[in-house]
Amino acid sequence: MQTPAPARHPDQPGSGEAGPDGRWTTYPGASVATRRQLLVKLTWTAIWALYLAYPVQDLATGQHTVAATVAGGGALALFLGVYLTVVVMRNRPVFGEAAERVPLGLMLVIAITTSFTLGESWLTLFTYTSVCASVVLPGRRAIGGILGVTAVFVLVGLAIRADAGTMVSIGLPCLLAGVAMYSMQKLVATMRELKEARAAVAHLAASEERLRLARDLHDLLGHSLSLIAIKGELAGRLMDAGKGPEARAQVADIEQVARQSLTDVREAVTGFRRPTLPVELAAARTALAASQIQLDADPRLAEERPGLGAEESGVLAWALREAVTNVVRHGAGATRCTVHLDETWEEDGHYAVLEVVDNGPGPGKSAAGNGLSGLGERLEQVGGRLLTGPADRGRGFRLRALVPLLPGPSGQ
Repeated sequence: MQTPAPARHPDQPGSGEAGPDGRWTTYPGASVATRRQLLVKLTWTAIWALYLAYPVQDLATGQHTVAATVAGGGALALFLGVYLTVVVMRNRPVFGEAAERVPLGLMLVIAITTSFTLGESWLTLFTYTSVCASVVLPGRRAIGGILGVTAVFVLVGLAIRADAGTMVSIGLPCLLAGVAMYSMQKLVATMRELKEARAAVAHLAASEERLRLARDLHDLLGHSLSLIAIKGELAGRLMDAGKGPEARAQVADIEQVARQSLTDVREAVTGFRRPTLPVELAAARTALAASQIQLDADPRLAEERPGLGAEESGVLAWALREAVTNVVRHGAGATRCTVHLDETWEEDGHYAVLEVVDNGPGPGKSAAGNGLSGLGERLEQVGGRLLTGPADRGRGFRLRALVPLLPGPSGQ
């Protein structure tokens, strides 16, 4: 059943995650940020509250006195109100953890009181109480809360002499629903931590690339500028001494050093701007996780492949970026994306092959967009080619980018 989001604790991420379209998700465990999200969450919670039909049916049978029926209806309304209030309070930072436990205690009191006074049909309230305990209590205390609520259910059931069928049919959901919700909260927290870790890896990869550029520029410009300064001083002294030809030779050397330095800086900057497979893979994990698409990636993507030149590797990184962008934008309903890097022999040579496959709706009837067209042009510039089409069994989209491998020991 849909339940309130878990309490925000120091060892757990505390915010909901935004979807790829900018709207916020409302899965169990995610906090809400707007009234609309709160309304959606309350609506789902109210739908699952239909299981409270058992107590309602008990009141409708007319077997209780008018006073007992009215009191039971009020208690049920209060229970449902408290249950929904827990959802609201868990998304209001003005309420602390202690305040969250007050409604939980009130729900337990109502469940015990109504079961003793109105009968075994009201034992179903313990299931809702168990679920709330699993998400309100922090950490492993939730397991203790679930077991505690279940133990109270057993004692109350035995005390009111509930039949064995009722004890089993309500007792098992009371225990299992709480444990299942606790496991879901742990899963959601783990997914958040993994997403944060992937984002951190992508950030570290980008930072490492910036450090590489800084080191290259320092080494290049430090040496070149020092040489230019020395030759400039020498040219000045030669000019003062009236040695024009020697001074002009030093000036020519300065010009040559400056031109070479400019070339080196351009190459360093080009190397920085060229995407790399490890960086693009880290970015792909973040983008696909935000779209709730599982990524199954070949670990060899993060390794250097013999025979794969820097330019060819950069084009494959562009291919990975475009393929993942295509999955996120057009792979509606996709839940899995597989990225594989391998080698193949074709009639015209030895190639490295990057293959990206998703299980979305597959290619449409429209022609390829600008992204795939541009990617095809990039591949053609390095002697490669692009192949796209439906995945196996016609379900999903497959992109294959081939770039030639340089001759060498690995390619023999």
